Amino acid sequence: MVSITAGQENIAKRSARKPARSHRPYSGYRTALWIYAGAFYTFLYGPLLMIVLLSFNNSEIVGFPFQGFTTRWYDVVFASPALLKALGNSVGVGILAAAIATTLALSLAMGFRHQFRGKSIVLYLILVPIIIPGIIGGIVLLIFFGFSGVRSSLWTTVLVAHVNWVLPFAFLTLFPRLHGFDRALEEAAMDLGARPWEIFTRIVFPIIRPGVIATALFSFSLSFDEFIRTIFVSGFDRTIPVQFWGLIVDELAPELPAMAVLIIVISIFSSLVGFYFMWRASRSAATYARKAS
Repeated sequence: MVSITAGQENIAKRSARKPARSHRPYSGYRTALWIYAGAFYTFLYGPLLMIVLLSFNNSEIVGFPFQGFTTRWYDVVFASPALLKALGNSVGVGILAAAIATTLALSLAMGFRHQFRGKSIVLYLILVPIIIPGIIGGIVLLIFFGFSGVRSSLWTTVLVAHVNWVLPFAFLTLFPRLHGFDRALEEAAMDLGARPWEIFTRIVFPIIRPGVIATALFSFSLSFDEFIRTIFVSGFDRTIPVQFWGLIVDELAPELPAMAVLIIVISIFSSLVGFYFMWRASRSAATYARKAS
C-alpha cells in the first residue's frame, strides 16, 4: 500500500512538472526571432546613428576614433555658398516637382474613376518609371533631351526627370482615396443642380485634401533625395545629392556627415508630416463612411 502511494506521488510529481515545461514551447524560436530582429534593426539604423555621431566628431578625417564633440562641421555646411545653393536647388525643384506630380496624379486618379478604352495600358505606362532601373531611366532621358535639343538645366531637364520619377508614386497614393470615394455624395449634389467643378471644389476636394497634402509631401521627399536620374541631366546646376556625391568623389570632406544628417532630417520631417496628413485622410474617410451608413 505504501509502494502504491509512493508510485502515485511520483506520477503526480511528473505530471505537475509537464505544464511548466509546455508553458513556453517556442522559447527557442522566440530567441531566434529576437536575435534576428536585433540584427535587422542594428544594420538598418546603425549606419544612421553612426553618421549622426561622426557629424559631431572633432576630426579632419571622416571616421573613428572619436576625437571629441564639436558642431563646427554644421557651421561649415551652412557657411558654404555651394552647399546652400545646392540645398536651395533641391528644395525648389522638390516643391515644384511635387506640385506638378500631385496635380497630374489627381487628374489621372479622377479620370481612372471612369471606364475608357485602353485603361489598363495607360496604367502600365504610368508605372513604367518605377519598373525601369534608375540608371536606365537616366540614360533614356539624357538621350531624349539630346535628340530634342533641350539644354540640361535645373528647371527643364531636372524638373522633368523628377516629375517623371515622382508621378507614379503620387498616383498610387491618391488613386485608392478617390477609388473608394462615396459616389452618393456627388450624385446628391448633382440632383441639387451642382456643376461638376462645384462638386469637385466643394465636396470631393475638401474630403480628400489631407490625402493630397500627404501625397505632395511624399513627392517632395522623393524628389529631394533623387540622385541617379538627376546626375545624368543636371548639367552645371547641382542638387544636394549631386553636390554630396561630388564631394565624396573629389575629397572625403569632414563636413560630409553633417551634410548627410541635414538631408536625413529634411527627408524624415517631410515624411512624418506626410504620414500625419495621411492619418487625417484615413480618419476623415472613415468618418464620412460612418455618416453615410
